[in-house]
Amino acid sequence: TAGRSVLFSGITVTVSLAALALTTVPFLRSIGLAGLLIPLISIGVSATLLPVILDTLGPRLEWPRRKPARTVSPLWTRIARAVIARPAWSAAGAGIVLALLIIPVFSINLGEPQATSTAATAPAAARAGLASLTSSGIGPGVLRPTEILMPAGAAARWPVTPGADQLSFVAPAAWTRDGRQIADAWSPADPSTPAGKAALSRIRAAAAEIHGARVGGSPGQDADFITALYGRNLIVIVAAIVIVTLILLTRALRSLWLPVKALLLNLISLAAAFGVLTFVWQEGHGTSLLFSSPATGAITLWVPLAVFALLFGLSMDYEVFLLTRVNEEYAETGDTGEAVVRALSRTGRLITSGALILCLAFIALGGVPVTDVKILSTGLAAGIIIDATVIRGVLAPALLALLGRYNWWLPGPVARVLGVTPLTGGRAADQPAAVPSGHARDR
Repeated sequence: TAGRSVLFSGITVTVSLAALALTTVPFLRSIGLAGLLIPLISIGVSATLLPVILDTLGPRLEWPRRKPARTVSPLWTRIARAVIARPAWSAAGAGIVLALLIIPVFSINLGEPQATSTAATAPAAARAGLASLTSSGIGPGVLRPTEILMPAGAAARWPVTPGADQLSFVAPAAWTRDGRQIADAWSPADPSTPAGKAALSRIRAAAAEIHGARVGGSPGQDADFITALYGRNLIVIVAAIVIVTLILLTRALRSLWLPVKALLLNLISLAAAFGVLTFVWQEGHGTSLLFSSPATGAITLWVPLAVFALLFGLSMDYEVFLLTRVNEEYAETGDTGEAVVRALSRTGRLITSGALILCLAFIALGGVPVTDVKILSTGLAAGIIIDATVIRGVLAPALLALLGRYNWWLPGPVARVLGVTPLTGGRAADQPAAVPSGHARDR
């Protein structure tokens, strides 16, 4: 009975990676396009080659196991029964934990790692130079100035007096070619700080008063990068992904509320992962201990979108696997609580093991000596663990128990359009007349 789960969960992962494939940023688009192939090939292999291998080799694959595999986890059975016994308290407890993890996300600051963080792994001479800049009052902002391309001679009309409002401006005559001139402007603040971003806004406003002037440089590029990634285009992409995922899950789960709940839990899981990112890297709690690095003061521009695309698909993968099993059990028993206990006792260990494998892979990725990759690996590892434990182990089962039969509400017109029969209690109309029981059924 896992084929249906594998198919729909793989498709949802593919759809989520479209968030990267549809961006206008080339390197993210290439990652998304390559990533789309992975779940599609995995679905094909799991549905064709793997069954042939299992059927050919049979019990020999169990070696050196001497006892039959235990498919029901005693630990997850106890957890499931405890959650179902007090679903409101379980949901409240999980909600409090997630709220504490989410709080830091409201102060997230997108930008390149600040100079103080970069200098920590630089040679001693570079660290000494940054210290001199800071103590002299010049500040780290001069390391990444804003560049203004303007007509030759227009620098004399720069509307801000050098030094006013803590903005510095230089335009040497040697920086002139073919009727064009380059000028640099900066403030003492690092461009990734709120003060540095405010300085960029003032520089752009001043440049707008000079006809033909255009603003560039690293700070301007960062600001344009944020607009390109997180502007209106991303809203359209995310909305399309959510709608397609909702349709797929409604078809797979034969319910309208279950997909809506799954999407909401995914958003909560993502927010918690972003909160951990902000708490660890931007604020610097644990970076020295875990990575021997100081706080970056900002989260790398492209990391949140990459974390969203990867975690959305992986989280939905676990959700589909769990809810499909709940559907099967509910179709047989007609009892929501018992269906949740049976499903979690049989899938909890598998989901947790898969999450641990992914988490270890992401932790290993954090060993790459590049700060941006370390930040990405932290967000992915934290999101996977939060999702597989707090979300899928406690909050999702508690909400299923609280909603009861309403979990499987599916309006008639929607059911007819999708060509499915709603689960209305007891054995569903489109289920087989008999389902094998015991060890063979679980396997």
